[in-house]
Order: sequence, then structure tokens, then C-alpha cells
Amino acid sequence: MNRVRKQVGCTDLIQDNILTTEVSVAILDTGIGAHPDFGNRIVDFADFVNGRFGGYDDSGHGTHVAGCVGGSGYASRGIYKGIAPACRMCVGKVLDHNGEGTIESMRRGLVWVMKNRIRYGIRVLNISLGIGTGGNREEMTELVNMLDDIWEQGIVVVCAAGNNGPNEGTISPLGTSSRVITVGCHEGGYFGARRDLCENYSGRGSGDMPGRKPDVVAPGTDVISCCVQCQGSRTTGYRNAYTKKSGTSMATPVVSGAAALYLQKYPYMNNAQVKRQMIYSARDMGDPWNKQGWGMLNVTQMCGMG
Repeated sequence: MNRVRKQVGCTDLIQDNILTTEVSVAILDTGIGAHPDFGNRIVDFADFVNGRFGGYDDSGHGTHVAGCVGGSGYASRGIYKGIAPACRMCVGKVLDHNGEGTIESMRRGLVWVMKNRIRYGIRVLNISLGIGTGGNREEMTELVNMLDDIWEQGIVVVCAAGNNGPNEGTISPLGTSSRVITVGCHEGGYFGARRDLCENYSGRGSGDMPGRKPDVVAPGTDVISCCVQCQGSRTTGYRNAYTKKSGTSMATPVVSGAAALYLQKYPYMNNAQVKRQMIYSARDMGDPWNKQGWGMLNVTQMCGMG
């Protein structure tokens, strides 16, 4: 995350100057494990897969995503902290140990977010999962409509573009709504011409979508964030505290963290204003719209510190 923060202009100065307002980010994923980078900021956990109580993550995906959003970097002395290291997190487990889930578990997770938005001050919803197009069309439409409803209730909804690119029209169905912020991958040339870059398989938009997608892009290749297998203590030293993962699942929480950071600085902004500020401050990468959207997330410009 140290490299990612630099790529999107999220400096220590920005983070240190806007850690005053409590903002909660809801994360629907594989769960969240115990990690020193989260401290006591996980304010609620709900399991819509196995019905268990108490936070856990039998995959590791959700823990990594949460670290990208708001890990404090405690186990790395700040090196691998996330974008919004003081935000609170509400985590719903909607995916199993293989990272697979059902439309029903996702629906229940969305209902839970709406039910608890005021109680926990949820301002941002991160969905780092792509759902294929092979499911029931009516059920998928219901999910998209629920995301629109959540947006209308004042929550910034951030969805992954999915990893089914690079062909046109490969955006994950959940990211097709014109209201949500849909996030694709882009490395900005950092890795040169590597063939396995996330941007080479990031979901692409098409001309027949309601609004051009994705909205913005962020780095998603070899992102180092929290590992669910972390062991040890600050005194003895931590082992396996961080790990690398790639995909639009990693780019998405970078954008969710930026939305949370912006709302910490400007708590009275609504979600439409957050999206507008984010896309208008993005850095044009010179690629086709259906790959880069408005461009690379630029936290410095977004937060008015450029």
C-alpha cells in the first residue's frame, strides 16, 4: 500500500490532517480476521454465509480488502497503512472460503447495511466482488436496484469493475448502475509492459451502458495489504502480517478509502458531491474511456490539497 498511496497522491500530510471525523465503511466480502492494523475500529460483523458470531475470514480476501480501505499500518510502522487509516469498519461476510457467494447472501448483506447505516454512521459501501452474468436476470436486477436504493439513502457505493476484461462490455453487473462508483484497474505505467497487470483483465464498459463505465481507476496489481495469517506482537515482531494480491478487488477499496477520507474532511458533503469531486479530480491516463473512465484516482486534488 505504500506504493499505491504514492500513485494516487495519498500523502501522510493529507491523512494526518483529516482524521477528526468518524466515518464508517461497510465492507461486504469474505469477512475480516484479527489484525493489529484494525485495532478496535471494527464496529460490527455479520455472517450471511455460515451464520457464525464473531469476526473471522476463512479466505483472506476480505482482510486484505479491509487493509486497503483503512488499515493503520501498525504492524509495519506505517509502511502498509491503508487510504483512510482512522475510519471505522462494518464487515458483512457474503462470500465463502473460496470467495464464492449467492445472490441471496449478497441481498441479505445489503439489507443489513441499509438497516445499520444510521446506527454506525455508514457513509461508504465497498463491494470488491464481481458477479457473473449467468445468474437469474431478475435477481441480479433486484441487487442493482438495491444498490441504487442504498445510494439514495446517502451512502457512497463503490463496486469493482470485475476481472473479466479486456473485451468491451465486461463490467460486473453490480457496477453497471449509473449511480455507483465503478472502479477499474490501472497501474499508470509503474510496472512497465508486464503482461499480467490487472489493467489487462480489468472489466471494460460499453456504449450501451447507462453512463460510461468504469468511473475511475486505481492500482490493483501486487498490492500489499493485511494478511489474515498475521501472528505475533509488536514486542516479539509480527510474522505474515502482509501479503500481495491483485485484481479490481484491490483497486476498489483504494477508492472507497479515498471517499471515506474525503468525508472525514468534509462530513456534510453528500454522496453525489463525493462522486463528482472524485471523477473531476481524476488524472487522465490517455486511455480509452471504457478502460480508464475519468482517469486515475487523485487523492491530493480530490481533497483540495494539490
